[in-house]
Amino acid sequence: MSWIQKLYDSYDACKANAVGSEARVWPISHFVKRAHVEVVLDGNGVFRRARKLERSEAPTLIPATEASAGRTSGMAAHPLCEELSYCASDLPNREERRFSEYSQKLRQWCTSPQAHPKAQAVLAYATTGTLWADLNQGQLLPMCVEDVRGNKTKVADDKVFVRWRVEVAGDPCSGTWEDRELIDRWTLFDKNTNARSGFCMVTGTQQRLSQNHPRFIRSSGDGGKLISANDFDGYTFRGKFTDGKLDYEKQTCSVGFEVSQKAHNALRWLIARQGSRNGDQVIVCWAVSGKPVPDPLAGTYELLGIEHNPESAIAEGANAGQAFALRLNKAIAGYKANLDPTEEVVVMGLDSATPGRLAITYYRELRGSELLARIESWHLKCAWPQNFGKNAKFIGAPSPRDIAQAAYGRRLDERLDKAARERLLPCIVDGAPVPHDLVASVARRAINRIALEPWEWEKFLGIACALLKGKYIERNYQMTLEMDRTSRDYLYGRLLAVAEHIESRALYLAGEAKRETTAARLMQRFADRPHSTWRTIELSLVPYMVRLRNLRPDFLHVMKRELDDVTCAFEPNDFTRDGALSGEFLLGYHCQRQKLRPAERASEDVASADDQN
Repeated sequence: MSWIQKLYDSYDACKANAVGSEARVWPISHFVKRAHVEVVLDGNGVFRRARKLERSEAPTLIPATEASAGRTSGMAAHPLCEELSYCASDLPNREERRFSEYSQKLRQWCTSPQAHPKAQAVLAYATTGTLWADLNQGQLLPMCVEDVRGNKTKVADDKVFVRWRVEVAGDPCSGTWEDRELIDRWTLFDKNTNARSGFCMVTGTQQRLSQNHPRFIRSSGDGGKLISANDFDGYTFRGKFTDGKLDYEKQTCSVGFEVSQKAHNALRWLIARQGSRNGDQVIVCWAVSGKPVPDPLAGTYELLGIEHNPESAIAEGANAGQAFALRLNKAIAGYKANLDPTEEVVVMGLDSATPGRLAITYYRELRGSELLARIESWHLKCAWPQNFGKNAKFIGAPSPRDIAQAAYGRRLDERLDKAARERLLPCIVDGAPVPHDLVASVARRAINRIALEPWEWEKFLGIACALLKGKYIERNYQMTLEMDRTSRDYLYGRLLAVAEHIESRALYLAGEAKRETTAARLMQRFADRPHSTWRTIELSLVPYMVRLRNLRPDFLHVMKRELDDVTCAFEPNDFTRDGALSGEFLLGYHCQRQKLRPAERASEDVASADDQN
């Protein structure tokens, strides 16, 4: 019951942080329904006009009973706003029992001490039996509405949902969904008419028990429930209780109605406000006090909220990591200033295998200081220069979404995407190691360069390096070129980068800059058989070196010296071994490539000046 206790405790903080009618937390005994038509009445219940609602204004807060809020089939009328099949007694081919139940519930409310004039006006109009005729006269039926994609769909007359507006002189709040007094009166009426009480396991007190827990948790059309117990006559509980339904409340962990309503409403609001969605999967992180916390699934680009060009990091040289750490520490310090170290923070993951059942797939309770420290640690250990496009170059960690795409491709299956996020969440929140197969999959895709678009390969290369650095944290890989690292895989990566740089320079001078280099085309083969493939690449460089000897002798001299230095750093047996390289060679390749880029830009400037002279 820990999760529901934390959500129940968060309800008041959520209400305090909700701004505007669209962002408000649902009150008890209410939920939001998408209405199609707005009917305007006067204070005596006389029809004035009606209009069709646009999609943006359709969400409407309506009073509901416990049974009507959870209805999926059968009959359970909402007490005020409803479908025409319930509230229009003149609807052709109607089911008489529906209007009877609707009018009975509304009348019970309107004759109670908690009655409200707007509800009484609606009752007076509904009993005239002219609603369907008035809508027809206004040419509002048949009804067509737009879906999310803008497509028109027809709504059957009996499914058209009506909301009410009662205009009274001196009352600026005519909508029933906006009237705070009406909302409070229905909440009190519903509480007084459902006095069935028992022991609530969350609060430890005697109070009204919830028999039908809320749905619509992730979205307005979500039918999945976290707590469901409605099959007393089938096989769900057979053999579980000694006396079936009669002893159900005594032999189970019961939850109070108010607790269930507040907990589910808080969760619903948190998901809408700060949840990370992926189809049916939702991951949400919040502080029980309502104070802001960082999104654990955000990449560094989103977390810092700035664009950081890796060119500045190159200029910083060995201080690139330190400069990034200072920027990250400053961002985390902003959260620390508001979030107490002992503040309760919760991370929850939700998903559903079937439409009617919702499961908690991940749950952690932490202190504020723990969460911030682990998020900071994740972004530090996986920090690497990233190239996500012209306007998204930064140093930092990729998001789980980007990692999943790098591992399985941009058109990845939703199930793979979900699984990757679920597996990476403990790495961020709990400090667990990055899964080895995920790192290997990203590295393989980055190595298979020829199968990717250039921009896509640049992105996946940075992600692969970030995961390799984070996976093997004990090796202390740096974001800048490490001249003293002499492992076989790292050095072979450096060799490939130098060879590619030489050929690309010669192609640029020949006006063939868009042509793929031999090193790029043979990258996957090089990773599998580096020594034999290096001989092929080295021989292919001969004509390009001849061209550079005539046009850029100084550049060629520097590159030859670089090749010699890297080759001499190998252990003799390491260089001649032809076994496959690990993902580490990508780190050496990327660092060497980054180091050579300033020289490349300088050479381009010289070449441009020579051409002008």
